[in-house]
Amino acid sequence: MKRAVKPAVSAAIDRFLEMKQALGRRYAVERCVLESVKEFMTRSSATDWTQDEFDRWCQLQLHVSPTVRRSRMRIVRSFCLYRQRTEPDCFVPDPAGFPKCHQPVRPHIFTEAQITTLLQAAALLESVPNSPLRPQVFRLAIVLLYTTGMRRGELARLRLSDYDQPNRTLHIRDTKFHKSRYLPLSSDASRELNNYLALRRDRHLPMEVDSRLLWNRYANGYSSSGIGSGIHELLLTGGIFKADGHVPRCHDLRHSFGLGRLLRWYHTGADVQAKLPTLASYMGHVSINSTEYYLPFVAELAAAASDRFANRYGMLVQPLLEGGVS
Repeated sequence: MKRAVKPAVSAAIDRFLEMKQALGRRYAVERCVLESVKEFMTRSSATDWTQDEFDRWCQLQLHVSPTVRRSRMRIVRSFCLYRQRTEPDCFVPDPAGFPKCHQPVRPHIFTEAQITTLLQAAALLESVPNSPLRPQVFRLAIVLLYTTGMRRGELARLRLSDYDQPNRTLHIRDTKFHKSRYLPLSSDASRELNNYLALRRDRHLPMEVDSRLLWNRYANGYSSSGIGSGIHELLLTGGIFKADGHVPRCHDLRHSFGLGRLLRWYHTGADVQAKLPTLASYMGHVSINSTEYYLPFVAELAAAASDRFANRYGMLVQPLLEGGVS
């Protein structure tokens, strides 16, 4: 007969999860990981969480990537550190033994020509019974993702009531960091959205305020994965590939938005550092540290920064004379 998990460990996990959720964290992934720890301990008849138990639990995670394993192990370590506050002698994993971080995927920055190609590919899509406005839906998805930098999941959750047509804004709710926000739309994006809604109205398709913006008959709206899969197919159709031959990610549209906004500030002489908090708020980040992840130092950005430095301080830089003395 299997023994139950040691009450102290199980209760500590429950308290840890309750604390995190009380702080406003969804903690859904973390809950799954820690619940798996409790299940593992029950199956193995473990009486406490030790180095041996941790090692055996880690062996069950070998089917996922090193990055996912590292993330799960860090979640367990965070719990152990929490438990250590009241149980100083409890086991805490050593992060030195965790899998190494993989090299971050270098984002693809879309050119305007590639966006045009994507829109042309969307126009060639065929309507289907479950999605009579399929070409228009994916055209709108590309326009909104590229011009607002919103997350794919945020786009999938949009309802008709979230669009304020007179003020040309979208209300983004239930975001990754619980930071609802209003996104002002460009005149072009607003016109695309109005055209889509007019066509939807003409076709007598659902226009209730709680209907999904990207609507289909299958589930009353496209899911985040459905949007991503559709755009992936459009990238293949348009022959858009990265330098390494891989297909760009849908998420790279968000990177392209962030970098494009930064370049426009450089070109107009704006104070980029002062503008970064504004960009962070617009993209739904809790700090500019998250925003900086979306701003890779590509050639265009390097040139813009170099030109600004030369314009402001170039006269202070004197060329070296012969012999290395200026």
